[in-house]
Amino acid sequence: MNTPNSTPRDTADDEIRPLRIEVPQSQLDDLAARLERVRWANELPRDQVTDGIQRGPVTPGWEYGVPLEYVQRLVETWRDSYDWRKWEARLNECPNFTTEIDGQNIHFLHVRSPEADATPLILTHGWPNSVVEFLDVIGPLTDPRAHGGDPADAFHVVVPSLPGFGFSGPTHEKGWNRHRTARAWAELMRRLGYEKFGAHGNDVGSFVSPELGRIAPDQVIGVHVTQLFSFPSGDPAEFEGLTEKDIEYLGFLQKFNEEMSAYAKLQETAPQNLAHALADSPSGQLAWIAQLLAACEDEHVLTNATIYWLTNTAASSARFYYEDHHAEHPTEATKAPTGLASFANDFTPLRRFADRDHANIVSWNEYDRGGHWATQDAPDLLVDDIRKFFRTFQ
Repeated sequence: MNTPNSTPRDTADDEIRPLRIEVPQSQLDDLAARLERVRWANELPRDQVTDGIQRGPVTPGWEYGVPLEYVQRLVETWRDSYDWRKWEARLNECPNFTTEIDGQNIHFLHVRSPEADATPLILTHGWPNSVVEFLDVIGPLTDPRAHGGDPADAFHVVVPSLPGFGFSGPTHEKGWNRHRTARAWAELMRRLGYEKFGAHGNDVGSFVSPELGRIAPDQVIGVHVTQLFSFPSGDPAEFEGLTEKDIEYLGFLQKFNEEMSAYAKLQETAPQNLAHALADSPSGQLAWIAQLLAACEDEHVLTNATIYWLTNTAASSARFYYEDHHAEHPTEATKAPTGLASFANDFTPLRRFADRDHANIVSWNEYDRGGHWATQDAPDLLVDDIRKFFRTFQ
C-alpha cells in the first residue's frame, strides 16, 4: 500500500516509480477524532469587527483574519460530509509517479495527450494549493479534441508537487527555493524524455517557471504565468512619466501588500513558529490556508487542507518561503519568451517594471474576470490563453 508519507532514500537513482495514493483509514479516523475535539478561537462580536465597507482586498468580516464562523462551517463539513476517498480516486485517475531528484522525493502527475505530437508542458502550482489546482484543466489541455478545441493545441502535461508540498514532502535539507526547484523540474522533464517543453505557473509557480526558462534555455520554448511579481526598485527615475492611473494602481499594490502579506512575512522569517500548531491542529491548518483559498469552492479548500494535513507538510511548505527569501536571486532580466495572463481580481504588475525583469515578454493579456486561482474561477480563459501563447512556437 502506498501512503502519502515518504521517507528519505539511502541511494539516489533516476528511476520513476508509479504511485497509487491510498491513505490508511487509521489516518482518516485520527483526523475525524481531532475535528470532534476542536477548541475554537475567540473573536470580537461581528458588529465590532466590520462596518460593512470593503477596503481593498479585505472582505468585510475578515479584517482580523479568517472569521470563526467560516472555520466552524468548514470544519463541520470536513467532519460530517466531506469525502476524501472521492478526491483520492480522482487524483488516482491521473497517472501518479515519484522519483528522487537532488536527494528529494518528487511526486508528479503525468498525463500524456492522445495527440502524438502534443507539446510537453509542466505546470507548477502555488501555496497553499497542490496538484489539485490543475485537475480541472488537465483534460482540456491534454485532449482539446474532446473539449471542443483544436487538436493542434494539445499538451502532454506534467504536474509536480513542489518540494516540501503534499506528496513531495517533507523536505529534509536546506536550500529548496525557486532556483533549486527549477533545476529539479529541468531534470524531471529530461527523465521523462522531453527535450523541448513549455512551462506554466501560478503563485509560487510564477516564480519557479521564469527561473526554469532562465536555467534551461535550450529546453524551455516559452514561459506562461499568471503573475509577474515585479515591483519598484526604489530608484526615483522609475516613477518618471507614470500616469495617474499607474500611481493609483501602485497605491493598490501597496495596500494589498500591507493587508495580505502577513503569512508570507511569517513564513519567510520564522516558519517553524507556526508549524508546531499546524502539525497538531487540523482546524488550524484549515484556517491558515483558507486566508488565501477562501474564494474557492469549499471542497477545493478542504481537499487541500486534507492533503497538507495527511502529509504533515505545513512546516516544509512554509520553509520554501524562508529558503527563497534568503536565496541570492539573479539581477539580470529573464530572456525566455514570456506570456502573462492576468485576471481581474489578482495582482497585475505595471508593464514598465515587468519589462525591466523579463526582457522577452511576447504576450500580455488582462481579463475582466477571474482571480488568483484562475483554474477555479476562470479555467476557460486560462486554458485559451495557454493555447494561444504556445501556438506561436509550433
